[in-house]
Amino acid sequence: MTANEQFDQHLQQKLDEKKAAGTLRSLIYATGKIDFSSNDYFGFAQSGLLNSVDASALPSGATGSRSITGNSALAEATEQLIADFHNRQAALIFNTGYMANVGFFSCIASKGDTFISDEYIHASIIDGMRLSYANRLRFKHNDIADLEKKLQSSTGKKIVAVESIYSMDGDEAPLIAIASLCKKYGALLVVDEAHATGVFGDKGDGMVCKYKLEDEVYAVIHTFGKALGLHGAVVTGSGVLRNFLLNQARSFIFTTALPPQHYLLLQKAYELLPTADRNGLAELVKYFRQQVSGLENVSFIDSHSPIQGVLVGDNFKTKALAASLFENGFFVRPIVSPTVPAGKERIRICLHSFNTRGEIDELLQAIKNNCH
Repeated sequence: MTANEQFDQHLQQKLDEKKAAGTLRSLIYATGKIDFSSNDYFGFAQSGLLNSVDASALPSGATGSRSITGNSALAEATEQLIADFHNRQAALIFNTGYMANVGFFSCIASKGDTFISDEYIHASIIDGMRLSYANRLRFKHNDIADLEKKLQSSTGKKIVAVESIYSMDGDEAPLIAIASLCKKYGALLVVDEAHATGVFGDKGDGMVCKYKLEDEVYAVIHTFGKALGLHGAVVTGSGVLRNFLLNQARSFIFTTALPPQHYLLLQKAYELLPTADRNGLAELVKYFRQQVSGLENVSFIDSHSPIQGVLVGDNFKTKALAASLFENGFFVRPIVSPTVPAGKERIRICLHSFNTRGEIDELLQAIKNNCH
């Protein structure tokens, strides 16, 4: 057996172990299914609303990183448009949300400083913090008292990281209380708005703007792959922060820039965002919560955002339920441990403005039939 074959055998053994634990991932795609899974909250990605952008005069690629040949007046104008939209001084676009968080958190703190993050923070933020030389502390999910204990025991510059809407539980961070606590202890507050951008705020500008916390939050990350129906992400904050990141964030410096046409698409999406049907989506969420309150023998996560979920509590049972719902025409995905804590495995349900009450009724009936 060759060295290559031996190593493949080693990898296969690890895959077999994951399969035995019920954590093996696989790729699927769905056609003709009712979408209760994607993060395309308003259907921008599928509706054709962005197709009116004419990029025929632009190059097909950026030809290099932003610091070499990939920068343009169009890129910088788009960043300023986004910064203005979210009431920030400046913005820097990254190719993905993962790259934005890894780039930001890996370079913003130094040895002796302390990150303090919610225990349910996104994996991309965890990876970014791990790449830095700073200390890392976790506080209990949305627990202000525990956060204060961690702030009291931290050293150096203190950086608190939270999501405004959490991607798995769909619940909201107590941003006003967290911001007040950060101010008390001289800590910087960083908010990932991935699942709030577009969905919350008067014009879809997010929870930080909704609560008028712009001056209390040091940096805000917005992703484009959810409500905006596109790709990429942006870190917003001060002009000094932008200049620091373009000098220090390796995931920005050492990657080819987005193609020029993408900036036109972003401008169009931000033009459309204030007109998105946030009220209709909120009404669907309200209807969903009303319907599930009457279901017996089925446990749902306690969320009042478009992110909902059926708690199953077992990897194999969760996957089996997802497969059954898929066969019945519903595109939902199982979320198993260790992505969520053991015992909290669930079917993640994402509501969209284009879903109907009838589709919700059908989905809940299918869940009830499988869980009785």
